[in-house]
Amino acid sequence: MKVLIAGANGHTGRLIVERLGKSPQHEAYAMIRDAAQAESLKQLGAKEAIVADLEGDVSHAVKGMDAVIFAAGSGSQTGPDKTISVDQEGAKRLIDAAKKAGIAHFVMLSSYGAGDPDALPNLGHYLKAKGEADRHLIESGLTYTIVRPGYLSFELATGKVEIAKHFDSVEGRNIPRGDVAEVLVSCLDVENAKNKTFELLSGEQPIQEALKTL
Repeated sequence: MKVLIAGANGHTGRLIVERLGKSPQHEAYAMIRDAAQAESLKQLGAKEAIVADLEGDVSHAVKGMDAVIFAAGSGSQTGPDKTISVDQEGAKRLIDAAKKAGIAHFVMLSSYGAGDPDALPNLGHYLKAKGEADRHLIESGLTYTIVRPGYLSFELATGKVEIAKHFDSVEGRNIPRGDVAEVLVSCLDVENAKNKTFELLSGEQPIQEALKTL
């Protein structure tokens, strides 16, 4: 399966590329804004890098792809306008292009509390944008999986998670980016994950087992 990773040069995106690069059944195609990033991503495991900007035309990026993993974000250093432009409208633009291209599966890296501005302090604008992108994906008609992790950390992956439709709180709990990347990649192959939305934290259940409970 040819998998396009949007946001491939981000912290989580690079981990996704690395995992897909080791997969016997998938090929990683890294979507990047800057061609200078291509070589390092190929070294991580990308078969090819595709230059495309979520704030522009992305139709060429999805041509020939079988699946998309959206792990892009405007970043913590940008303002609300960029959040809308990338996290919301950029995601919607890629979803629309994927639908036209007949993509088989669209996996969305969202956020705990997406669509609920009060879920996390000081992140209301971001959560609203992520929620709008999620809604657009659900209504697109594409086969989708929406993963909503809590706070992301740079700790070593454990391979164990807790999955729920909704957690009442994520205060004091987080999840390593490596485990999030593993979940996103695993969703490509787990039938139970199709057309599901779930929240994600570190836990005690191996990832593959947890996904089968969806």
